[in-house]
Amino acid sequence: RRQGLLLNMALSRGLKCCQRIFSWIPVVIISCVVLWSYYAYVFELCFFTLRNTLEKVAYLLVFHVCFIMFCWTYWKAIFTPPSTPTKKFQLSYSDKERYEMEERPDVQKQILIDIAKKLPIFTRAQSGAIRFCDHCQLIKPDRCHHCSVCETCILKMDHHCPWVNNCVGFSNYKFFLLFLSYSILYCVFISSTVFQYFLKFWVEELPNSHAKFHVLFLLFVALMFFVSLTFLFGYHCWLVAKNRSTLEAFSAPVFQNGPDRDGFNVGFRRNLLQVFGEDKKLWLFPVFTSQGDGHYFPLRTLSESRNPLLASEERWGEDGGSDEDSTGDMSIESQKF
Repeated sequence: RRQGLLLNMALSRGLKCCQRIFSWIPVVIISCVVLWSYYAYVFELCFFTLRNTLEKVAYLLVFHVCFIMFCWTYWKAIFTPPSTPTKKFQLSYSDKERYEMEERPDVQKQILIDIAKKLPIFTRAQSGAIRFCDHCQLIKPDRCHHCSVCETCILKMDHHCPWVNNCVGFSNYKFFLLFLSYSILYCVFISSTVFQYFLKFWVEELPNSHAKFHVLFLLFVALMFFVSLTFLFGYHCWLVAKNRSTLEAFSAPVFQNGPDRDGFNVGFRRNLLQVFGEDKKLWLFPVFTSQGDGHYFPLRTLSESRNPLLASEERWGEDGGSDEDSTGDMSIESQKF
């Protein structure tokens, strides 16, 4: 029996290891395509095909700016760890023991309500109960969801993206948007500069060399990625304007008064600032500037932003005590929207 248990554990670890390896395949594919595009554009087009020195320098300069920004944002989207809830949302040992020992669902529900009284939680499960993750043993903050791939709860989770092998959420959503935008810019620049040489190769105005095939495929690949990325980027721009995540677009968050897709929609300008921050000079750079800490988000109406679970008007604070000033700030923020 013990040998069977050890064998099952070894198989489980082996499967997880294989899963981690295979999860990097989409990233490797994208990286190979990008590296090939760099070679095709810089060497086959600029060095071996272009004859005008000024045109060659201009193309190389702009191309490398687009290439660097694309790689930078892609790197940040891949390797920025997704934010997870703080220990404030985890059950204490005594609460966890009390919750697990209780078999009555109504009493379990009340236990979670009592624990959540001093937490900034306004959303509910579809049943109206406090959202609780059995796997992570924590009360989920608003807009937080459990990712089965990452095996943890992610703050303001949008989706798990295989192309970056990472969860897109509060910590890297800005990086993901910039990655999409610079990818589109990269494709547009390549397509617009390669097109005339594509035509010349096609009508055989240029020598029939190996550069011809690189230039032809470069245009097709750039246009293909441009079309697909434009639709995805447009969809996420709409989500930012409405202050929704992909998960919230498919399933509206539930508040005390019921489901509301616009519960976090506080106006286009404020929605934009939540993702990109106040400093507009940093909007186009992959540095973290998003507002807040991912645990609390301003709500559309003042009545909704007053947590019905709070026994008093004290709001959750990092020190675990009262924070009346923060409550006042929260109310003022809500009235602005």
